[in-house]
Amino acid sequence: MADNDDGSRGGIRSGFEEALLTIRLDQIIFLKAINAGTRKSTKYLQIRASIEEVGIIEPPAVHEDRNLKGKYILLDGHLRVDILKELQVEEVTCLLSRDDEPFTYNKHINRIATIQEHHMILRAIERGVSEERLASALNVDLRSIHQKRDLLLGICPEAVELLKDKVIAPKTFRPLKAMKPVRQVEVARLMNDSGVYTHSYVLALLAATPQDLLLHPQKPKRIRGLDSDKMARMEAEMEGLQKDFQLIEDNYAVDVMSLTFAKGYLAALLGNARVVKYLAGNQPDILKEFERITETTSLNQHIPEF
Repeated sequence: MADNDDGSRGGIRSGFEEALLTIRLDQIIFLKAINAGTRKSTKYLQIRASIEEVGIIEPPAVHEDRNLKGKYILLDGHLRVDILKELQVEEVTCLLSRDDEPFTYNKHINRIATIQEHHMILRAIERGVSEERLASALNVDLRSIHQKRDLLLGICPEAVELLKDKVIAPKTFRPLKAMKPVRQVEVARLMNDSGVYTHSYVLALLAATPQDLLLHPQKPKRIRGLDSDKMARMEAEMEGLQKDFQLIEDNYAVDVMSLTFAKGYLAALLGNARVVKYLAGNQPDILKEFERITETTSLNQHIPEF
């Protein structure tokens, strides 16, 4: 597929220039200050130890300032660049973003999340950094490096894409590996929809997974504290919950539109002083509920039924 003149591929515009850019630290403009408390934090000291030991693994992201020639706005990597300044490093290799909006960048780029950390470790190993040196730099034991290195073995690309920017304990991926790809995607979506990424939650979803969706369906599931009868009940309950969830998801857009129209109509109604006066004198309960509806901002709030 051919590249276009603007760096896009097949009609999709890339968010970054393909070539990395090496720039001086005095050319970089910080969008937020790093205070003394942050510099004493465990996270900061861990990143500093990593940089001192193996250098910058993940390049900071910058955007060229349109108003100040030769200056670059720092979109991501404030701690890394601050540490480089403290270490009296003069320049750094950066990703050059086409977008000058930090919140847009943050929305699309993988933060320092579990899967991103996995990729960073792999890149360091590919560059020749030993696993022992990585463990020392990150102040973790060697077993933790092995676990993060092998994090995505057995995880399908679609599930990885769904979870790529989430902070998830590495052990949470173990139950996922016992499922077939189609089930991994279902579970990843359930995790995103619920906002829950704990090991115990995924273990419960594994217990509720039908046998034919397991990677090795011929092997019985063995989960501590659950016998076969309990797991069978969980499977049945989960199937019902997923059907209910799908029904809610299918109707959500229509419900939101109905709520919007209802709010608009009632707001206009309550804007009439004569109507409000009549309801206050004759139907105060209905007036109260009408007012609650006009103040509703989410379908999660209680909507009274008449």
